[in-house]
Amino acid sequence: MTLYTALWANRYWEETIYPEPLYQEKIFTGAQGVPIFGWVAIPKNARGTIVGTYGITGSLENQWFLRLLGRKAFAQGYAVVLFDWRAHGKTALLSPTLTSDGLYEGEDFVQIAAQAKGMGCPAKFWFTGFSLGGQLALWAVKAAQDVLTTSHSLTSQDIGGAAVICPSLDSNRSLSYLVKDPLGKYLEQAIAKELKRLAWRLFEAHPEAIDPEAIERANSIWGFDNELVIERLGFPSVETYYEASSGLKILSSLTKPTLIIYAADDPMFDPAIVPDLQTACDRNSHVDLILTPHGGHVGYISSKQGQAQVKDPDQWWAWNRVLEWCRMKEQKGRG
Repeated sequence: MTLYTALWANRYWEETIYPEPLYQEKIFTGAQGVPIFGWVAIPKNARGTIVGTYGITGSLENQWFLRLLGRKAFAQGYAVVLFDWRAHGKTALLSPTLTSDGLYEGEDFVQIAAQAKGMGCPAKFWFTGFSLGGQLALWAVKAAQDVLTTSHSLTSQDIGGAAVICPSLDSNRSLSYLVKDPLGKYLEQAIAKELKRLAWRLFEAHPEAIDPEAIERANSIWGFDNELVIERLGFPSVETYYEASSGLKILSSLTKPTLIIYAADDPMFDPAIVPDLQTACDRNSHVDLILTPHGGHVGYISSKQGQAQVKDPDQWWAWNRVLEWCRMKEQKGRG
């Protein structure tokens, strides 16, 4: 499922879904004043706003799975805000600021939502993402709880919550697992190459801010964070950085509705995380977990039979569950 989605579904996805909204380009100001490039589309009489980003590599231009959500959400009456997160896409051209795996991106989500509200995007705001972007969206809920007050242009009541697909939750365990797994080691190498390309694009845009020798040494996911990220963030090691940015550890503190869709057979993550995820979700009534035995990493392509069973209009099972869940929470809130 993982490989099919990555290598084949991207070729025909546009044939399965509504046309793309007419997005307006917008440069938001994120945490620490970092400029964040995004797209905004607002339908008439919007019912709420979806704010989302993608995984560990890519850009708005090529992240079709996120753009698919944008089309589905807009067609269902949501305003849509999609953005290139730190060091990615056009945001990388605006700033040499590197990634922090949620530590600052969480507040980026909140600041983006506040500025989108000023553009006419209505509450409630729902934060979303997949893979590492899912971890960022979980941190967005945590950030909203920490920074919002009644004096802020965005209030706590404006935040609906978060809905994420296959989020990264424990990088220490998953990276150790990935480099030892027969399939995982190839996935890790492919991601590491993309991270290296990302670093070189940052260097081309901001040569004064990036050490090219460090880029040369960054030949793995761990190496990218070791050579380029942790020193700027003040961490003594990659391991302490991963522990600090872990999505799993913040689940107990979330007080806004949160949906996690997770596959037990996800090849990107250590299977040992699954029981810990179940326990964390069981202990927090604000977090809903849809744990499936199959689905791979951001896969979840449904057959015709599966679509008929759940009355879906298309094969994009996970995004359908996300939007269905958001509508359910909205109705419950109004009730």
